[in-house]
Amino acid sequence: MKYYSTRDNSLQKTSMEVIKQGLSAEGGLFVPESIPAVSMEELSGLLKADYRERAKKILSMYLTDYSSRQLTDCVEGAYSADNFSSPETAPVTELEKGLHVLELWHGPTCAFKDMALQILPYLMTTAVRATGDNKEILILTATSGDTGKAAMEGFSDIPGTRILVFYPQQGVSPMQKLQMVTQEGSNVMAAAVKGNFDDAQTGVKQVFRDEELRDYLDKRGLSFSSANSINWGRLVPQIVYYFSSYLDLVRYNRISLGEPVNIVVPTGNFGNILAAWYAREMGLPVNRLICASNDNKVLADFIRTGVYDKRREFYQTISPSMDILVSSNLERLLYELAQRDDAQVKDWMKQLSYRGFYQIKGEALKRLQSDFWGGSASVEETMASIQDTYQKTGYVMDPHTAVGKWVYDSYRRETGDTDATILVSTASPFKFPADVLKAIQPGSSGSIDPSHVHAKYTEAVYEIKLLEQLAKVSGWNIPKPLQGLQDKEIRHRAVCSREQIREQVIAMIDSQEMR
Repeated sequence: MKYYSTRDNSLQKTSMEVIKQGLSAEGGLFVPESIPAVSMEELSGLLKADYRERAKKILSMYLTDYSSRQLTDCVEGAYSADNFSSPETAPVTELEKGLHVLELWHGPTCAFKDMALQILPYLMTTAVRATGDNKEILILTATSGDTGKAAMEGFSDIPGTRILVFYPQQGVSPMQKLQMVTQEGSNVMAAAVKGNFDDAQTGVKQVFRDEELRDYLDKRGLSFSSANSINWGRLVPQIVYYFSSYLDLVRYNRISLGEPVNIVVPTGNFGNILAAWYAREMGLPVNRLICASNDNKVLADFIRTGVYDKRREFYQTISPSMDILVSSNLERLLYELAQRDDAQVKDWMKQLSYRGFYQIKGEALKRLQSDFWGGSASVEETMASIQDTYQKTGYVMDPHTAVGKWVYDSYRRETGDTDATILVSTASPFKFPADVLKAIQPGSSGSIDPSHVHAKYTEAVYEIKLLEQLAKVSGWNIPKPLQGLQDKEIRHRAVCSREQIREQVIAMIDSQEMR
């Protein structure tokens, strides 16, 4: 299996090469030369398989230059009982008749990013060894909240790697920030960026395209890669859990094999729902992909109109991982909608950069709207969704999952579609205790006003108290990874502007080399 860049399909690379590199030199994203097919017979054969066996099967269809032994080692290392608290890794819970919640937060950081970022270090270091590359990998990542901690956790003290994470200073939840700034590991660093996630992401992408900086790294025996879902090695493991959740529904007799399902995904950067689209294209019986946005509804608007327009007010919401106006992974879908016309994709991306918008029409728009349905939920609607679901079912949702639930209810009212549906739950409710508590227990403490990153323990102590209160009210247990954060040392204090990201990268490289 070869991989092409969305902006230059004359390039051909192996899966090991694209996982090491992350982003193409001209700014494009790597995509597989073809999408492999999975038959009903093959699906049936995976019904009794566990998550690791299913992962190995799906990954082997894309990562063809990895040997069976290499993939087995990667999968077994990533999805062990030590890393995931659920024996099913990604369990499916029935919320109400016909609606099933896919819980992707039973990993070490309590967010769906663990599903890919536990295996990416294995895939990346295997690729480095197999290709005889003696360079150290410098992983540069922008995060809207969960990716940062999951990436730092996954790569912590992994030989031959360093990781630098940039997050919006006031654009992540207190719990997300605490998880990042207390992360241990001699090869991990994090910096807050003055601005929102798009500022962090834009600055990081500019660094990736900086030839002078690449030369600087090369002289020091380093090469760039990414742990964001722009890296194919981050995206391809996400395809697995859509197959696994479908198979579990069949195994539990909630649907029959071959019966189509809808999939609801709360998303901002489009990677999580794109993985579901790949699963659908491979043959997973999926009817509609329901894209759920918060107040930053650039994706929902794009699906409904064909116009992608980032020229709009940016909202800081209670679902911060979705507070994004430039959705990087959408470029991979655009490449397919444009029938793999790299010149067209390059032009759309140029329009977005210089004009702030682009528009798709004709067959591309028709296919987009046949595959996807877009909707959004305001902060007030998100809170109402958490409260209503808890009162009716006793199930506690985090704000991102609640956005998905609200949009799903809107979809059903608008379309009348009653097909069985999988709602993707992207984070534990304990990662957002203040807002969840406010929703399920009206009149309780409000959200914390995020203080600056240097605050010593005040925020941590308050967050732990909120965790304990949420556990008492809900009857749910506090996830082990979130316990004791107030006792951990704050290790990462750097703050920079978007324009200073480049010099921050250099400063981090130099400081680590002095250790």
